[in-house]
Amino acid sequence: MNFEQNSKKDPLSKNERERSNFVKEFVQGYKEPNQIIKIYDTQIPKHIVHFWDDLTQLPQDVKECMESWRILEKSGFELQVFDENSAREFIKTHLGHRFVEAFNNCYHPSMKSDYFRYSYIFVKGGFYIDSDDVYHGKSIDHLFNDGRLKLQPFCYDIETSQMISSFDFIKPGANKWGWIFYFNTTPLIAARNHPIVERVLLNATLALEQDQKELPEVQATTGPGILTTSIQEIIFEEKHPEETMLVLHDWDNISTSKWHLSYRNDKRNWRLSNQQIYKSSKLTD
Repeated sequence: MNFEQNSKKDPLSKNERERSNFVKEFVQGYKEPNQIIKIYDTQIPKHIVHFWDDLTQLPQDVKECMESWRILEKSGFELQVFDENSAREFIKTHLGHRFVEAFNNCYHPSMKSDYFRYSYIFVKGGFYIDSDDVYHGKSIDHLFNDGRLKLQPFCYDIETSQMISSFDFIKPGANKWGWIFYFNTTPLIAARNHPIVERVLLNATLALEQDQKELPEVQATTGPGILTTSIQEIIFEEKHPEETMLVLHDWDNISTSKWHLSYRNDKRNWRLSNQQIYKSSKLTD
C-alpha cells in the first residue's frame, strides 16, 4: 500500500509501519516447513504459567479464567501461578541482579507480567498464558512437540478502534490503511533458551535501563511492540525463519481473552495507567 497516495496521514512512524508490514508479510505468507531443524527438535515442558501481581487481591472473575486451564492437569500439564514476589525471586535466582533491577523498573503489573514471562520461558521453557485468557477445551498437545516459539498474530484497526478477526487479516494481500499488524505476548510457548525469547528479554531489559524524563510506554517497552521488534531482528538474521516460530492462525479456537472483567475498569488495566505511576491498593471487584 502506498501511503503517500493516501490523503490521510499515516498514524505510524516509519519504523512502526515497517514493523507492521513485516508482520503482515510474514503471517500472510507463512508456510509450515517440511521438517524441524535440529536445534528446535525438542519437546517443550508441559508447564502452564500465570502471573497476577498480588494474589491476595485476585478478582473472582480473573480466577475463573485461570481455573479454566486446570482441566489440563489430567493430561499431564503442571500449572504454576506467580505473584510479584515469587516472580522477582525466580528472576533473582536464575538471571541475577541486573534483571531483577529491570523487573523493579516495571511500573505497572502488566509490565511485570510481560517481563516475567520472557524470563520464565527463556530459563525453563513452557507455556505462559495471561490470567484473563479462557481455555475452550481443545487439545494443545501438538504445540509442545517441538521447541519453536508459538505466537498468535494480531491486527488492530485504528479507524474503528477494534481488533480484526484473524480469519480476515491472515488472507494473502488483506490490508487497510488503518490496520496495524503485530504479535501478541500471549500465549508465549517455546523451549528454553529460544533465541527470540532471549532477544526480547534483552531488549526489554535495555529499554527499562534507559534514563527517561517520563515513564516509558508499556507496549513499546515490554509488550507486543518490543516483542514484535525482537522477532523482526531475529527473523532477518535467520536463514530459515519459518523454522524459528509457528504462527498460530487459529488460536481463538483454543483460547480467547475475556474482555468484560472487573479490573479492566480501573488502574489495574494498563491502558488506563499507561505512563502513569501505579500504586496498589484495596480495589473492589
